[in-house]
Amino acid sequence: MIGFAPIFAIAFILTTGVVASGDEVRASLADNPKPAPTLSATQFQSILAEHCHQCHGGEKTKGKVDLVAMKRTEDFLGHPERMEDMLTVLRDGDMPPEKAKKPLAEETRATLIAHLEGMLRKSLAKQPFEPTPISRMNRFQYNNAVKDLLELQRDIFSMPERLMRRRTDYFNPGARKMPNNVGVQNRPLGKDHDGERPEGFKDVAAFPQDRRAEHGFDNRADHLTLSPLLMEEFLKLSQSIVDSKDLNPRECGSWQDFFAPPEEGDQVEVVRERLAKFLRRAFRRPPEAETLDRFVAFAAKELQGGASFTDTMKTVAGATIASPEFLYLYNVDDNERNSAEATGRQKIDDFELASRLSFFLWVSIPDDELLDLAAAGKLSDPEVLGAQIDRMLVDRRSSRFCDVFPGQWLQLDRLVSSIPDPKKYPHFYFHGYHASMHMMMEPLLLFETVYIEDRPIVDLLDPKFSWHSELLKSVYEGAKQRGLVPQTISFMRVSVKDPRWGGVITNAAVMTMTSNPNRTLPITRGAWVNTVIFNDPPDPPPADVPPLPEADEEKLSKQTIRERFAEHRTREDCASCHKQIDPLGFALENYGPTGAWRDKYENGHEIDASGSIFNKYEFKTVVDFKQIVLKERRRFTRGFTAHLLSFALGRELGPADSPALDEIADRAMKGEDSLRKIMKMVAMNGPFHYKNTRHEAVEKINHEE
Repeated sequence: MIGFAPIFAIAFILTTGVVASGDEVRASLADNPKPAPTLSATQFQSILAEHCHQCHGGEKTKGKVDLVAMKRTEDFLGHPERMEDMLTVLRDGDMPPEKAKKPLAEETRATLIAHLEGMLRKSLAKQPFEPTPISRMNRFQYNNAVKDLLELQRDIFSMPERLMRRRTDYFNPGARKMPNNVGVQNRPLGKDHDGERPEGFKDVAAFPQDRRAEHGFDNRADHLTLSPLLMEEFLKLSQSIVDSKDLNPRECGSWQDFFAPPEEGDQVEVVRERLAKFLRRAFRRPPEAETLDRFVAFAAKELQGGASFTDTMKTVAGATIASPEFLYLYNVDDNERNSAEATGRQKIDDFELASRLSFFLWVSIPDDELLDLAAAGKLSDPEVLGAQIDRMLVDRRSSRFCDVFPGQWLQLDRLVSSIPDPKKYPHFYFHGYHASMHMMMEPLLLFETVYIEDRPIVDLLDPKFSWHSELLKSVYEGAKQRGLVPQTISFMRVSVKDPRWGGVITNAAVMTMTSNPNRTLPITRGAWVNTVIFNDPPDPPPADVPPLPEADEEKLSKQTIRERFAEHRTREDCASCHKQIDPLGFALENYGPTGAWRDKYENGHEIDASGSIFNKYEFKTVVDFKQIVLKERRRFTRGFTAHLLSFALGRELGPADSPALDEIADRAMKGEDSLRKIMKMVAMNGPFHYKNTRHEAVEKINHEE
């Protein structure tokens, strides 16, 4: 075991964040002119006093929104998030409430909206983006980065993060066509490989457990810390990787060029030449001369002490993949910290852009082509950048984006713990396995099809096709499972002609994971739709709201689920949220706890799926509901883009991201609505190219200095 202290002396703390430039925000607004505000400050305050202050101000302020205290224009300009909330409830007609003593005339509503939009644009012109704490790689990123750096033939770990394994070679976005039959496997819910070698390297230490953000992804920077204790774990991990017997010439594509001893030449000079390339790839930028010298000196000392060339290079590789410069995603040096603009806006350099692109689209480190362009200062050129994004989107490494984004976006990991009552739903179980191992594949294959064929994202909601296995087909029919348990499952592309089916909302996976063992959970389903489809997660319920009690058989025989939930909607502090999410959930009541269609409850009552949403649509059936969701495709597009941007940046979004989201949604509505085009727009837009250096840790460092 070689000491790592000399290597880690080169590390420094990295901070990162993303903000949009004022010029780009203003340019975006110029391209999308809005009605000019027509209210004076006095008129604006007069409208608020007449229609809003009664509920939102004073001792009985509702929703923690005190508009009485916001007496000046500057009070609003300093709180863009408040103006965004006001615009949302005004546009959707949620405020003033229906029971308001003084209804808001539509003409006044339109004028008020225009005035707020004008103030919001002015506020966002200089608004920094949400700060991003210093961030390390998560397990999936680390696995891919080490695998690419060392050119390994297989993963370092067994990867439960990858919900679906591809057992046929169909992922080829360059071909823009999915085959009609694919072979896949669900490892978290099924068996391991079909007689193939096990996943992961032998005798590799465990990776520290990562936490996933609520309503977010597992790459969120604020959840990926690196304490001294964790650093020790990464030291053990890196050493175990290079010591593994699986790191050999057969498994490692870089063996001959990096680990194998040279046939001729000075070994120390060969080390220097190899390390210059290796460290540039590992650190995603050329190493400092002092850093390279330190690594070379360390290797030279090992060689002089009698260590073999291969063992020396293994030790150096282990130190590299445990170094903070490898583990942290972006670099900020002391000069950058101290020169950060007062606004907290700083444009990332081309090397940071290369990393941001690769971790978004490939969930791994950049390749040499990206780093070469970054070194030449060309990567940020819009024409060059666009071409690189196009190249990366059709590269097979983009399969890693499809490995993690759709499953986390749709929250499909919740399906793993779904256990319907075996007595009520025997068709869910077969030979000791759960039908969920088939269910989960359907939405994941749909997403991959939309990606590979570069289809409009609305196909995620209402496609004319789906993917079924024979067993999944029987699940929808509520039939008993039969047959053997193949480890590789064959899925066939099928046409969808019944509008009740198809898409990411009404599939069996989502319907099952939003139910409990005995009944559906319409509130859970409604919250899922609001969070996933519209990116508008509801607030947590008040702490004193009791759970819905389990009713006895007699009560169940007389009530529907809608009637049982009515009690929660009578509470004033619950009503506003339930008005928003209840209709979304009750619209899906025809889908039972395992996704099978039903017209009646067990007690014989007819299912009522009707409702109204957004204060302007009424529906009677789930088919009507799905058509309304399609009408609101801009709302869906903006929400989906927000999910993409949050994943790409590894942070929660804030008000300053709104101009970019609006621009992309507007362009999508004009025809640029395919999945890969939207991903490209995310990577070309302002938030992707800026960071916020005004992080608390940075300010603390500057203060101490």
